[in-house]
Amino acid sequence: MFENLSERLERSFKILKGQGKITEINIAETLKDVRRALLDADVNFKTAKTFCDNVKDQAIGQEVIKSLKPNQLMVKIVHDELAKLMGGKAVEINTKGSPAIILMSGLQGSGKTTFSGKLANLLKSKKGKNPLLVACDIYRPAAIEQIKVLGEQIGVPVYSEDDNKNPVKIAQNAIKHAKLYGHDLVIIDTAGRLAIDREMMDEIENIKKAVNPQEILFVVDSMTGQDAVNTAKEFNDRLDFNGVILTKLDGDTRGGAALSIRSVVDKPIKFVGTGEKMDALDVFHPERMADRILGMGDVVTLVERAQEQFDEEESRKLQKKIAKDQFNFDDFLSQIQQIKKMGNIKELAGMIPGLGKAIKDMDIDDDAFKGIEAIIRSMTKEERSNPAIINGSRRKRIADGSGTTVPEVNRILKQFEETKKMMKIMSSNKNQKRMMRGMR
Repeated sequence: MFENLSERLERSFKILKGQGKITEINIAETLKDVRRALLDADVNFKTAKTFCDNVKDQAIGQEVIKSLKPNQLMVKIVHDELAKLMGGKAVEINTKGSPAIILMSGLQGSGKTTFSGKLANLLKSKKGKNPLLVACDIYRPAAIEQIKVLGEQIGVPVYSEDDNKNPVKIAQNAIKHAKLYGHDLVIIDTAGRLAIDREMMDEIENIKKAVNPQEILFVVDSMTGQDAVNTAKEFNDRLDFNGVILTKLDGDTRGGAALSIRSVVDKPIKFVGTGEKMDALDVFHPERMADRILGMGDVVTLVERAQEQFDEEESRKLQKKIAKDQFNFDDFLSQIQQIKKMGNIKELAGMIPGLGKAIKDMDIDDDAFKGIEAIIRSMTKEERSNPAIINGSRRKRIADGSGTTVPEVNRILKQFEETKKMMKIMSSNKNQKRMMRGMR
């Protein structure tokens, strides 16, 4: 995500390296390169021009303080302008209503149905909502089946009328059903086409008039670049939607849609899809996205994901085990499972400042932990609890059972011991700090 843009911007800032101050002459070359980088990332050309003009206005006349170099100041100005370009701050979804009604819109293949399931899952688990999914795509039988499968996966009921070919009536009946059965949130998945046509737009406009939704969300495949922005404008002209959802932002996307869409339609990006799993959905934070584009990582999102997966009570128990030197392979396996739930391994690594660039050309498989898990699961209960008993013959048996080799088993045992020592040191440092605070 944004890898090419990040590299191009980094090269642009190097033009100012070694300069004593920012002037109209030396900034001109930098901004020419920045503008070219934005256009190559499929950013709208008017947006790219306005962006560079704003950066120039900000940069010219700014005093470069002694602790900063001109290229560092330029990075800060570009960061702030990028965040502003994408909306400045996160915008929450409106879920007020009895029930709150969310209407999905977008072209076929943009990911509307999958996003509907992800959103229902998010609002159910984090906001305590009792959602109802509604299948209003009457033209694609596979769409109705898909949303039923997704609903079953996340434990959310789906309302559909297989014999009814009137999507407006289905939506109205679904809301009556929601009120009758106590659902406080209704998410309506609508039909899409391969291209915008009058029939589709009339249909979704009629659903909007019939159900009066609190939110209309436009779902767009970010990999379609500038086409996504043009489609968003046409939908917004008809529907006046409340927000944009960018799907497939984890793919090979140049980022043009994310950077252009707010300035073209003046509607906020509310969520971004970051993978196939039903929990692979993030609230869109413009400042954090600007951090990622400029290679600064995204530690805040990384910490938030960790907090979602790591149970506080379990963490306390683990802390006690580490302090007593009782951390074992069962605990190690449990930690691996929780890390995997946080998302794509390469994406997580990219959130650590400086690491994203280092690993950009590396092929990090989502099954990176598969071999470790196989080795641990091939151990007996006693071996997991007390790794010290794992001798040569046991290592051979574990290797055979896990489909690995003895050197691989040896490497995992060594890594485990090193991890254990490091956790012990960190635990003891925390305890020392607590003691120091207590003595003050």
